[in-house]
Amino acid sequence: PLSLAACQATDLKKVGDHVVTVAQQPHLNQHLTSYYWSTNTGAPKPLVLKFDDQGRLFISTSCNNLATGWVISDQKIVTGNIAATMMACPEHATQQEQLASRLFANTQINFSLSTTDPLNPTLTLMSADGQSYVFTGKMTPETKYQSQGEIMFLEISPQTQSCQSGTGQCLQVREIKYASNGVKLPVDSIWTEFNAPIEGFQHNLHEQQIIRVKRYPIKDAAED
Repeated sequence: PLSLAACQATDLKKVGDHVVTVAQQPHLNQHLTSYYWSTNTGAPKPLVLKFDDQGRLFISTSCNNLATGWVISDQKIVTGNIAATMMACPEHATQQEQLASRLFANTQINFSLSTTDPLNPTLTLMSADGQSYVFTGKMTPETKYQSQGEIMFLEISPQTQSCQSGTGQCLQVREIKYASNGVKLPVDSIWTEFNAPIEGFQHNLHEQQIIRVKRYPIKDAAED
């Protein structure tokens, strides 16, 4: 959980009871990069922001993915030109993409950070036309587990089996390794029970899948 100073913002729109501005919080960059920030705009998927510590802002929409540079200056988020993928999308998804482009393309954005709920902070962005957009923060795995994680590949069986603990159905997985030239190495033929959640993964009962994941150790636990 983040511990942020509670204060009254005088030059930005206030959201909630506690607001942090740049001048009052020198570590705001770290707070922005510690979360995924999302808001619903009526499109099929939320609009999601990811600030990284290399000065890059990645924007996921229901259509194309966007990217730009970012820096905090004069109590504003300053962005650069937008780069984007070029998929054709339905109109309602395209509208969300256009909104993201207008909001983040080569501009200076007034913002405030609310910490009424430290586990679910909110980031409010004010567009040039005065419209406010409230984004809810979700901790990145790196923030949650205080680790960069280990990249690995898992093969997932379409069939599940009853967990040995008797708590329902568990995935059946086996690790895959690749040589430095990209050639897939032989895998163990034995499937292993996997009863932990895999964030962002949707199991398919009709398809064997290979996924790239990051594994994070859980502190004070015997196993990952």
